[in-house]
Amino acid sequence: MPTQTMKAIRLHEFGGPEVLRFDDVPIPVAGPGEVLIRVHAVGLNPPDFYAREGMPDVPAELKPPMELPLIPGTDVSGVVAGLGTGVDAFAVGDEVFGMLRFPTVMQSGAYAEYVTTPASDLARKPASVDHVHAAALAMSGLTAWQFLIELGHHHPSPFQKAEHRPMALDSEKTVLVNGAAGGVGHLALQLAKWQGAHVIAVASGSHETFLRGLGADEFVDYTKDRPEDTVRGIDLVLDNVGGPDSRRFLRTLKRGGALYPVYFGEFDEEENAKLGVTVTATQVRASGGQLAELARLLENGTIRVAIDSTFALEDAPAAHKRAAGGHLRGKIVLTVA
Repeated sequence: MPTQTMKAIRLHEFGGPEVLRFDDVPIPVAGPGEVLIRVHAVGLNPPDFYAREGMPDVPAELKPPMELPLIPGTDVSGVVAGLGTGVDAFAVGDEVFGMLRFPTVMQSGAYAEYVTTPASDLARKPASVDHVHAAALAMSGLTAWQFLIELGHHHPSPFQKAEHRPMALDSEKTVLVNGAAGGVGHLALQLAKWQGAHVIAVASGSHETFLRGLGADEFVDYTKDRPEDTVRGIDLVLDNVGGPDSRRFLRTLKRGGALYPVYFGEFDEEENAKLGVTVTATQVRASGGQLAELARLLENGTIRVAIDSTFALEDAPAAHKRAAGGHLRGKIVLTVA
């Protein structure tokens, strides 16, 4: 019997968006405890871009194994097409979404017509939410949730030994979200508001109306004002840009405050202790249970997912070029016919 094939985007070499190739590959088979998904939409995330480039800036000892050719992507929404042995939480025909295998597998084969994943990575897609918005929620929503609401695991960050413990948020807390218009940022803003916090959004001026519409109490246009020079007395900064420049936000914090850089940089523990602040980060991990919580918030209108743009699966190179252009408002999504 001939092997059944599907269309998928594959990397045969590392490089720019042009290395993404639209190939015919075998349809995967669900193993024990796994689900086969007929993919309808794929959410794009920064790890997709890093993997495409071969992670040139990641130290060799921290670089995950990646064998070429590989199918990139982690975030999908689709329909259950098959079940491995031992799966009773889902049935064929169920609409599901999830972040697949991350970070155990850095790239999980999501840029394809079919993909398999452990059933524990999945949640049911609400009927009122389309596949595009569900796929866009997965990694970004889980990142915001695990940084701000509940970590849900005990795995340390690869960049820091200290365990991340989300600060309890309430109406007495002020939260600054840097990079508030992006995938994680716009969801984090809404989760902080859900918890009752006063939220200051930092983004370029073109996003002010959008972010105030999501609930931002204050807005800082970083193209006009440096938030680290103008904002003080903050309880928590979620820095979605992060990296080496994240230390600049230490001066915005009150004693007892915390800085959570999503992309961890270099910090001085003695300096943090002197200031009386905490700096921790985590690495997002797949969780069907937490996605189910996010799905309920999406379904009841507590949060909403913004879509920057959509591209057909075969146009993945154009989608990656769009991401490289920056100034995104929400998420980029690939649609699968």
